[in-house]
Amino acid sequence: MEKFASFRVPETIFYGRGALENVGREAADRGGKALIVSDGIMDGLGYVSRCRQYLQNHGIPGAVYLGVESEPTDRYVAEALAMLEEERCDLVISLGGGSCIDTAKAIAVLASNGGYIGDYMGGRFLADKKPLPHIAIPTTAGTGSEATDVTVITNTQDDVKMMIKQPAFMPDVAIVDPLLTVSSPKTVTAATGVDALSHAVEAYLSRRAHPMTDTAALAAIGLIADNLLKAYDDGEDLDAREAMSLAALQGGMAFSNASVCLVHGMSRPIGALFHVPHGYSNAMLLPAVLEFSKDHCIDRLADIGRIFVKDSVHLTNGECAENAVASVKALCRKLNIPNLKGWGIDESAFTKAVGKMTEDAFISGSPANNPRVPAKEELEALYHSCYDYQYTTEEKVKR
Repeated sequence: MEKFASFRVPETIFYGRGALENVGREAADRGGKALIVSDGIMDGLGYVSRCRQYLQNHGIPGAVYLGVESEPTDRYVAEALAMLEEERCDLVISLGGGSCIDTAKAIAVLASNGGYIGDYMGGRFLADKKPLPHIAIPTTAGTGSEATDVTVITNTQDDVKMMIKQPAFMPDVAIVDPLLTVSSPKTVTAATGVDALSHAVEAYLSRRAHPMTDTAALAAIGLIADNLLKAYDDGEDLDAREAMSLAALQGGMAFSNASVCLVHGMSRPIGALFHVPHGYSNAMLLPAVLEFSKDHCIDRLADIGRIFVKDSVHLTNGECAENAVASVKALCRKLNIPNLKGWGIDESAFTKAVGKMTEDAFISGSPANNPRVPAKEELEALYHSCYDYQYTTEEKVKR
């Protein structure tokens, strides 16, 4: 750990079944009119109307932007910001997955600081003016974006996912209601669940990890190991849904303060160029990256292995580290996570893009946090091996 560390989270977090009911009171304490950033699916499920009703109960009108149709882009940000200004809103509420939350983060900052969202990448422009209040309400158990000071927005001109991290992007309030995740289909439950796992694992393995992030990361890994398959097999299992929502929240806290590593560095270019949802691209990469990194983080990976395989006191750290990799592979297999080829990405197009993806991954800075930092040639080779990576393995969990 460096000489000192920081740990930033939202000023208020509501967590548990029915937590959504708090949105009206929290909004009334922070503004006079809200822009709700959501999508058509959330609207169709009735979540947007419920949110508006809670707002109205406290005298807060709510305009609605439903244009988030995919991974967040600078176009969505511009459209929603224009609506916010036209409707004279002074408060932002995000309701949906990470795409809605990340879009809302950008709007809240730009509304008071101005400029193009890409200006803030790499600290080129610092948001020194207080952003509009932002209440983040996740409807998936995955990104943890409700508890991070990070937003990832695609530059549609250059096909680059811009990872932007500044304290101003942290939501003021996170409302984590596991009842909102029950509507998630199996595919979304799987992808967002492994996304949450990748956040927690990378936070624990990160070169920038510290004791407070370790606590949150290990807690999240334990909840995911025990509950993701339950939530996948039975979406109505509220105990499993609640555990996964808490895990996603803890994973977000952990990686926001410890940073992510190689999985995320490689994942963003895949999402930008081939439009693979972030959760899926992380899930496709996690097992292969753990294999690549294993020998450089045996002890920490062993801690993760002992979470997945409970009765492993008699095993060496090396054996437990192997169990961690094998367990993640087995989990991805049981969740039917496809590889990049199985997703339908054309091999020739992927091969052609490897050079750009490698360059963009390094530019993001995330690979530098990895226990094993790859050389350019190693990262290109890792991309190629991930294309048709097989989760089925002869490698057995040791007991």
